[in-house]
Amino acid sequence: MSEFVTFHDLKDSSVFITGGGSGIGASITEGFIEQGAKVAFVQRSDASEFVAQMQQKHGVTPLFIKCDITDVDALQTAMAQAEQAHGVITTLVNNAANDARHSLADYTPEQWDMGMAVNLRPHFFSAQAVTQGMRKAGHGSIINFSSISYLMGNAGYPGYVASKAAITGLTRALARELGPDKIRVNSLLPGWVLTQKQLDMWATPQDLAAHLDKQCLKEHLAPRDIVDATLFLASQASRMVTAQALVVDGGTVVTG
Repeated sequence: MSEFVTFHDLKDSSVFITGGGSGIGASITEGFIEQGAKVAFVQRSDASEFVAQMQQKHGVTPLFIKCDITDVDALQTAMAQAEQAHGVITTLVNNAANDARHSLADYTPEQWDMGMAVNLRPHFFSAQAVTQGMRKAGHGSIINFSSISYLMGNAGYPGYVASKAAITGLTRALARELGPDKIRVNSLLPGWVLTQKQLDMWATPQDLAAHLDKQCLKEHLAPRDIVDATLFLASQASRMVTAQALVVDGGTVVTG
């Protein structure tokens, strides 16, 4: 259970998470389980070990559906399967992404399209899939993971940065369109969260020190730091919060 918050309305609610079996996504899945929610998640790689860990730790087995989110039909079929198992999805967390580094010079149209197919397109079509159910339920929360990378104007992965900027635009458009149905849509923008992937691939001592120097709070972010903000946006505790971009980054960038 969270050290800080319990959102009573999340108990027994149906939650769907993309990329919910590793990194930040795994922490989010566990966070919702701790709140008593019924969690389903998709991931391209095998997450059976993580599922077993959740069963052993919490006595709850999240529904894992192996799925490549670039296949929109497969994604929407997985969401229908989750609804059949847990009831109408009232929280959708679009978390999955690929922040592979790439340059402007040698990036191909095919790589661009694949980047958008992972980092942007699923946010639209997963929202499309849950809208009817959320309308029937009388409420819903869609949480789209963006990134402070575009607010910082980071170099080294321009296609990824473009997709993360587009997510906030999509969020605002969907919030306006779905607001009359009491469906809220927000973006969550993490800072540099030190997942195992980040530590293994890109977190050099020099870069870590340089980034920490930019933060107001002098402590690196861990996946768990993103969980409570996600739970807040899912809960009716934030019932009048929509079309917003919530930054959780230790004070690296300033919004407003």
